[in-house]
Amino acid sequence: MYRSATPNAYRESAVLTASPVQLVVMLYDGANRFLKQASVLYDQGDQIEAGQRLGRAQAIVEELLATLDLERGGDVAPRLQGIYVYCLREMSTARVEKSSARLAEVAGHLAELRESWAELAARQG
Repeated sequence: MYRSATPNAYRESAVLTASPVQLVVMLYDGANRFLKQASVLYDQGDQIEAGQRLGRAQAIVEELLATLDLERGGDVAPRLQGIYVYCLREMSTARVEKSSARLAEVAGHLAELRESWAELAARQG
C-alpha cells in the first residue's frame, strides 16, 4: 500500500508546487497520454476502455478551453480557442469512427502546443 501511494504523493506535490505555466504543460502531457492510450485501445478493439481514456483527454482540453482569458490573452487566446475547438471536434469524430489516426493528429497538435508552453516554462524557471 505504501508503494502505490508514493507516485500519487509525488504527483500531488508536483502539481501543488508548479507554476501556472508548468500546470498547462502537465495538462498537455496528460491529454497526450490519454490520447495515446485510447489510440492503442481502439487498435486492440477495446472500445469501452478507449472511450473512457478519450473522455479523459477531452475533459482536459475542455478545461484548457474554459480557462482561456479572451480579454487579456491578446492574439494567442483566440488562436488557442480555435485549436482546442478543432481538437475537441476531431476527438468526437474519432470516438464515432473509432479512429486512432484522428487521435494521432490531435496528439500531434497538442504536442506542438506543449513544446511551446514548455519553452515558456523553462524561460520563467
